[in-house]
Amino acid sequence: MIPRIISVDDHVMEPPELWSDRLPAGLKDRGPRIVREKGFLDLAENGAWTPDADGTWADIWYYDDLVKAISRMSVAVGLGPLQWGTVTYDEMRPGAWKQADRLRDMDANHVDASVCFPNTLPRFAGQCFAERPDKDLALLCVQAYNDWMIDEWCAGDGRGRLIPLTMLPLWDPELAATEVRRCAAKGSYAITFPESPYALGLESVHTKAWDPVFAACEETGSVVCMHIGSSSKMPRTSPDAPFIVSSTLAFQNSMGSVLDFVFSGTLARFPALVLAYSEGQVGWLPYLMERADKLWLERGDNSFGSGGIELTKPPSAYVADQVYGCIFDDETGLALRDRIGMSRICFETDYPHADGTFPRTLEVAGGICEAAGLDDAEIYALMRGNAITAFGLERFGIAR
Repeated sequence: MIPRIISVDDHVMEPPELWSDRLPAGLKDRGPRIVREKGFLDLAENGAWTPDADGTWADIWYYDDLVKAISRMSVAVGLGPLQWGTVTYDEMRPGAWKQADRLRDMDANHVDASVCFPNTLPRFAGQCFAERPDKDLALLCVQAYNDWMIDEWCAGDGRGRLIPLTMLPLWDPELAATEVRRCAAKGSYAITFPESPYALGLESVHTKAWDPVFAACEETGSVVCMHIGSSSKMPRTSPDAPFIVSSTLAFQNSMGSVLDFVFSGTLARFPALVLAYSEGQVGWLPYLMERADKLWLERGDNSFGSGGIELTKPPSAYVADQVYGCIFDDETGLALRDRIGMSRICFETDYPHADGTFPRTLEVAGGICEAAGLDDAEIYALMRGNAITAFGLERFGIAR
């Protein structure tokens, strides 16, 4: 029997007034705001939007010099056949951005609780704000999002069902650490963080520049959540390879990130730090750790290739203690669960994205559990128990 599911990777579409309702009056015409207009989306130019009276209606985010159309794939639930293009809020399923409707959709989908990443304008780790030149405005935008996430989206009827996930001012690790503590004081104990800060033009974890953030997370019991694509970079074999190639290889981002956290010594320096990887699957993890452990044995004495990092335990030991993976259809990962550790695998529905399992999540979950031959204890761990432990959900009244 499948217990009520806790999904550790869903998304919330930012309401159109999120920032315009919260920014100072003098900044409303520069901060993020929705404009409904006709135009054309150029997929060949990375989704560039061109207003044109002969085009199709779309809701567009405007924010200083940024113009960003809302992709249908980001709110695909209820929109019919999957296709690239734009969408308006009127066309979206209300559960994508309205709390009451989301809770109803969760009930219909056998989901008890949900961790929601940002969606379109901020991108998965708030990269949008790190890229804007006016960092004072960007900081206000990050704080406005976090206040909305904690005080509205996850409050009221959402308390204990919608689990807050807050973003950071990524351009300044000290500011980011302050925001971790501010949000934890308001009741949020998870942050969204890029799988590779270096890919965003930021300091890598190898520099120790992010140690103030990890120290704040360890201090507050906040989970570091990293979603596939949060580095704004997907694996590519060649510029002309179809998108399906990058989609298939997406787990490579998680592989690289795990190794960065291990061999930078970050997990060793912060033994209570918890990492959670979303949408990366886990079938690749046993071999990655096998290879890392063998190289550690060969080079762990500061010989060639160690980078000067001395680990007192094999890499696999740090991962086993501090890293959680997340799956939605990883048969290989479940077949290798004894090597991964059944206590380290969580489940997701990815609502309302194109890959999401709504409204068939119970059917999908039952199918993968049956195919893997999971017993009742393993099913409970995958669908619910591991998420409770990873995110400390007893703080939200979820004890079992």
